[in-house]
Amino acid sequence: MASSSCTGWTGPPDYPTVLRSRSGGRGSTVDSDRNKVVFAQGASAAVIRRLSVRLVLCLVAAVGTGGAVGCDGPTGGPHTSGSASAETSAETPAPGDHSLTLAFGANTYKYLLHAPPGYGPGKRLPLVIALHFYPGTGKEVRETIGIDGRADQANFLVAYPDGVDGGFNALVCCGTTDDVGFLRTLVAHLVQVWSADPDRVYLTGISNGGDMSLRAAVEASGVFAAIGVVSAGFGGPRVEPADYAPKSPVSLITFIGAADQYFDIFRTGLDTWRQRLHCSRTTSGPLPAGARGTYERARCADGSDVDAYVIELMGHVWPGANSGRLAGSDIPVPATELIWAFFEAHPRLPR
Repeated sequence: MASSSCTGWTGPPDYPTVLRSRSGGRGSTVDSDRNKVVFAQGASAAVIRRLSVRLVLCLVAAVGTGGAVGCDGPTGGPHTSGSASAETSAETPAPGDHSLTLAFGANTYKYLLHAPPGYGPGKRLPLVIALHFYPGTGKEVRETIGIDGRADQANFLVAYPDGVDGGFNALVCCGTTDDVGFLRTLVAHLVQVWSADPDRVYLTGISNGGDMSLRAAVEASGVFAAIGVVSAGFGGPRVEPADYAPKSPVSLITFIGAADQYFDIFRTGLDTWRQRLHCSRTTSGPLPAGARGTYERARCADGSDVDAYVIELMGHVWPGANSGRLAGSDIPVPATELIWAFFEAHPRLPR
């Protein structure tokens, strides 16, 4: 049975210095994503009070259930093995928006699927899977990243799964489910039923969803051609083994805010990723007009690419987003457009 979702305020051991010393963006919204305090734009004391109450309820529930609630530590707890096969709700592939379910292991995952007007059964289209922050939903990340319009223009599918209890079992949190197995199964289902192109399957996400994208790139070998990671990083105990790296080529585009309180962790994680894949670093062209920071591009030994945007004044947000809880509307970097352009240029490479 899936555990209930709580903000486990234990402070993962790889984050406490950052929590004490960095204030992050312009406000102090408490967002329990990554089992940490997340400072983002548009903060309010009311949010802090609500999540403080949530923490108390979590601790009370932990006492009453012998600790069997989802106040996970940095490793996210043990995996729950999932079935290799999936049961699905009845669905008829067609253009438009679809609310669907996929049974995997002990859980039934909900997800939204957007099929462009040019969709037709049997026609192979690229697939983008977008993963939300914690706690969150596919609907929320859909609102934030605003990629459906681009999907209609460029003719690709977009899936927005809901993590169990509002999160994904990623690198430092959130949950105990086998979300790597779920993502494998979701891709296989969308390839079989919705004619997604297996050579053009992509994964993107913000915060907990970005961490999950990194984990899936390593552990779901050969499934994803490229990933887009926003306000997230390759860190935590899970990544400590020196051989923890993709075994088949997966290109990466990432956006890191210099004002994000986890900047040091994210930047270190980026360096670790490039080192393990034996990438050569080159500094590329300028950032979009009005933005300040750096843009670096690296080609790795396995043929994959790493594009990294490090943006001044950017906190824990999705740059260029106009709505949503983690929207960075004042950051003049169109992350969604840049991610799709990167994906479009990076089909799956042979192993």
